[in-house]
Amino acid sequence: MLTITQALHDQIVAHARADHPDEACGVVAGPAGSGRPERFIPMLNAARSPTFYEFDSGDLLKLYREMDDRDEEPVVIYHSHTATEAYPSRTDISYANEPGAHYVLVSTAECGNDEGPVQFRSFRILDGEVTEEEVRIVETYG
Repeated sequence: MLTITQALHDQIVAHARADHPDEACGVVAGPAGSGRPERFIPMLNAARSPTFYEFDSGDLLKLYREMDDRDEEPVVIYHSHTATEAYPSRTDISYANEPGAHYVLVSTAECGNDEGPVQFRSFRILDGEVTEEEVRIVETYG
């Protein structure tokens, strides 16, 4: 199960809406070993595509060095789907290389840039196997 604060949930959804019709992507880092997402880090989709996302390799290297310096790890890796449901594509699965991360997908297919319903789903992806998990939204961790 992914437990995430309402504030982080809202930041991820806002980023997905803002970048629509391109896919948005980013990371929520947390203290290493805690499994607790805390620090929202929106990233640039280097592909600038409505059907594909790619972290900029320089940005990603900088991010991993920063997380290492802060004793953090990527707890959530998120991106949006702009025309399809919030479920990992074959490409998403092939790029999933953080076995401990929650892979969050937000679908903006219904709402686009506007207010309106979005799908917000979380998955574990390990060795090509996709398992959906429950998402629990809380005000604070405690």
